Amino acid sequence: MKQLGSTELKRLHRGWRRRTTNRIALVLAGLSQPYNVGAILRTAAAFRVEEIWLVGETPGPEHNKVAKTALGSERYVQLHRSPDAAHAIDAARSSGYRCIGLELADAARPLHETDCEGDIALVIGHEDRGLTAGVLEACDAVAYLPQLGRIGSLNVATATSIALYELRRQGWIDPDDPA
Repeated sequence: MKQLGSTELKRLHRGWRRRTTNRIALVLAGLSQPYNVGAILRTAAAFRVEEIWLVGETPGPEHNKVAKTALGSERYVQLHRSPDAAHAIDAARSSGYRCIGLELADAARPLHETDCEGDIALVIGHEDRGLTAGVLEACDAVAYLPQLGRIGSLNVATATSIALYELRRQGWIDPDDPA
């Protein structure tokens, strides 16, 4: 076994892109930590997120700490500025996305049990406060990531990465399936 070279990586990624038909977007509702935003931008580019709404004071790639972590990956994602989460969610819906909030909330369902068919915009909240009650109400569904350990929550960039992977995993088309 050996690591893949650049040609093999391109071939591998091209094959996975062919197995994906749905679009994914993100609404970053009031994140405050630039390194988290940078990590999310980089992960978003890796999972082919098409659009990201930066809400309120969420720092963008012009912030040096975001840029340091994103490493230029923001050029692969269309970024929008939005004054508030309600405006961003409306804009995402107007672009054809269903909005799923990612939050540890009483009526939330595990993400792997949530209907994630079609084009999805994941709504991500502040590192400490999460999504507000108003934003939760505005979402079409609310999901969470089941955790087994003694830690009650994940870093927002880590949680977003896991959720993006799960959205892509659910959307993969089996190339051997004739349907």
